Amino acid sequence: MLDRTASRARFITFEGGEGVGKSTQVKRLVNSLSRRAIPAVRTREPGGTPKAEAVRAFILQGRSEQWGPGAEAVLFAAARLDHVNQLIAPNLSSGRWVVSDRFSDSTRAYQGLTGGVDVKLIDALETLALDGHKPDLTIILDMDPEIAFRRVLERETEASLVATGDRFEKEDLDWHRRLREAFLAIARNNVERCAVIPANQSEDALEIEVWDVLTRRFPELAAEPVA
Repeated sequence: MLDRTASRARFITFEGGEGVGKSTQVKRLVNSLSRRAIPAVRTREPGGTPKAEAVRAFILQGRSEQWGPGAEAVLFAAARLDHVNQLIAPNLSSGRWVVSDRFSDSTRAYQGLTGGVDVKLIDALETLALDGHKPDLTIILDMDPEIAFRRVLERETEASLVATGDRFEKEDLDWHRRLREAFLAIARNNVERCAVIPANQSEDALEIEVWDVLTRRFPELAAEPVA
């Protein structure tokens, strides 16, 4: 089994555009860790705590759009500060891995590189909200936005859902292409932390590739038996 004295808990984040399969892979990774008796919690941003979930609802319903990307960046940072203090930091301190569907890179990509918010403000908000809790590994799931939206529409049609879209899903295709490039730029500038994985593959194949990235970054995982 994994020697807890020799290996600290890790903070893993998943990033990428809309519809690339982050939530599914977050859930699968937590299950993979659990099968190896590695305690892990699954969370998301914005969200993860009651206060942060309230901010999430406010933003994704489009109620903050009139204030612009700068105000949205501040709201995300406020939610993230509570998320870090109430969920992420305590779990890491207790030896539990934390796997999050989005984190600070999303603010940098959505409001910063795509939305035009000054990088100095983004940096300041990140410093305040993270309090030193940067991810050990960020997996960026990459896919052509046109393909991603087609997949989302197919899933909604199969489930007999009405495709309404949230605050960001309603942006045009050009905006989402710029968002994709923003995430790829973040990966290029943070090669020690980020790994880009093509997301246009089956969920099972993607899960295998995610686990391969983890075992290369954290070799101690390769020796863990599966329950």
